Amino acid sequence: MNFTQTQITEIIESIINEEDGLNKILQTSLEAIMKSEREIFNEIHQDYSNGYRKRRAFGHQKSIELTVPRTRNGFYPTILALLKNQEAEAHAIAFDLYKKGLTTDQVGETFDIIYGRKYSTSHVSRMFNSAREQVSEWLSRPLLSYYPIVYIDCVFLPTKRVDSVSKEAYYVLLAVRPDRTREVLGIYNSPTEGAEQWKAIFENIKSRGVKEIDLFVSDALSGIENSISFHFSKAAIQLCVVHLQRHMSSYVKPKHKEEFAEDFKEVFYTNNKEDTEAKAVLRFNQMCDKWSKYYKSFTRKKEDIRTHYYFTYYNYDYRMRNMIYTTNWIERLN
Repeated sequence: MNFTQTQITEIIESIINEEDGLNKILQTSLEAIMKSEREIFNEIHQDYSNGYRKRRAFGHQKSIELTVPRTRNGFYPTILALLKNQEAEAHAIAFDLYKKGLTTDQVGETFDIIYGRKYSTSHVSRMFNSAREQVSEWLSRPLLSYYPIVYIDCVFLPTKRVDSVSKEAYYVLLAVRPDRTREVLGIYNSPTEGAEQWKAIFENIKSRGVKEIDLFVSDALSGIENSISFHFSKAAIQLCVVHLQRHMSSYVKPKHKEEFAEDFKEVFYTNNKEDTEAKAVLRFNQMCDKWSKYYKSFTRKKEDIRTHYYFTYYNYDYRMRNMIYTTNWIERLN
């Protein structure tokens, strides 16, 4: 019996209007495609049909159960690869919801609303355990023995502890490899900042193979320079000039900000290959003297024993200075 195009359209519309009609059409279409593909597979590979197996997939606001055709020699429908990607995407969404503070029960309920398929608490927990294992493998992977530059920066992210969520510090180490490509060495969470934390971080990367680093570029994090000198005694240290400008500008009144920014630029943001660390330090001291009559904290900044770490980049070729006076590279990553 042959149907006209109009009759076929009317039949499809009547099915769609039924309860769960769209999923019925989706299920029928997918199963028909898989059966047709099996027939072609059997012809090409001289294989034989071997019944069916069940497979669940996401439909329209509901999960559907598909009848998947089999053969004796392992036929695998192409469309199942799409369904596998669908499952992987669902796992990624579930993990993202959990990171944002939802409980395992709430994640399961959300999937029930969106997909008509509710993950049990144990199922959600298994998904997260799998993700944690992958993260753990990445964090413990072997590293190179030598990196020319390592950038260190801190970002504060909402972190769940038992039944509460608060922002905690995460320290990111981004390295420049000898071939000039970049590599994230690790991401470390610590509620506190200090010598013990840096000891743990540097011992971690050394245990994974790192032996030598030429230059560290970092914000003025508590205790960072002492820890670097202890664990990598030959490494030079550059503290972030951009962070210094932000810090000093926070003390400056609005009416002075534009003029101060110009003075700061004259000290640090030069592209003169004849410029030296000594000349830059002199300009910095003169700037602090000028503004200390308005802001007494600038005198303390000039006398701060950490200040010389802001001028390390002047010891490098002028063409690469703009790459190493700031942690902006890693801030883009964060």
